[in-house]
Amino acid sequence: MIRVKIFDESHEKDLEEAINVFLKKMDEEQIVDIKYQVSVSNNDEESQIYCFSAMIIYKTT
Repeated sequence: MIRVKIFDESHEKDLEEAINVFLKKMDEEQIVDIKYQVSVSNNDEESQIYCFSAMIIYKTT
């Protein structure tokens, strides 16, 4: 069966850590693909909000 796991963090290091924790539990052969995205929005004139997200597509037995 094909499954997905979605991660969403406001800092890239937090995203990296969350993905690495998840991947430690998996065999390399289970990973089908990893999609990565960054989006930015302006909260007001001075601040920007970043969203770092990833989707891991993997196989289960």
